[in-house]
Amino acid sequence: MGQMKVSQVVVLLGMGLFLVACGEGGGGEGPIVPPPPAPAEWADKHMPAGWWADAAKLEEGRKLYLGETNPDVNCASCHGKDGKPTKAGARDFRVVDRMKLYSDSVWAWRIAEGVPNTKMKAWKSKLSDEDVWKLVLYEASYALAGKGWDAGTKSWGVAGSASPTPAAAPAAPAAPDSPGK
Repeated sequence: MGQMKVSQVVVLLGMGLFLVACGEGGGGEGPIVPPPPAPAEWADKHMPAGWWADAAKLEEGRKLYLGETNPDVNCASCHGKDGKPTKAGARDFRVVDRMKLYSDSVWAWRIAEGVPNTKMKAWKSKLSDEDVWKLVLYEASYALAGKGWDAGTKSWGVAGSASPTPAAAPAAPAAPDSPGK
């Protein structure tokens, strides 16, 4: 009888390991698919210039996320202090393949306006626009550290190189003086 229980435990442990090893890596949130695009009123809003590489703004975002700045807002209560959700249905900010599908405007829109048919409510009544962007900056740091959304290429790139408008073309070099002048 004792041998039978040991065998059953070994089989159950083996099955558990198999399920963990074969998981999709999406944080238990289902298939990884792009979010809906931001509506027109949010589509052209982007992180303020220079913020992607601003350590002070990142720290302000961290304090907001943890509820230290505004006790009415505590993202960590659902999304976890380390970006790993503590409540069912909350987005796992550590999943790179999922989070890289979110533009900065989509991310800000979801924070400000909430996500329909989920427990994610709108926070615009509790947060300034600036605070929403600080949260985008901090939340993006879990999966996309060192990166920033480049509105020109519509993709994540190295922080500091992202800009809302394309850079101007460099001026043509001056012609060298002709000899004998």
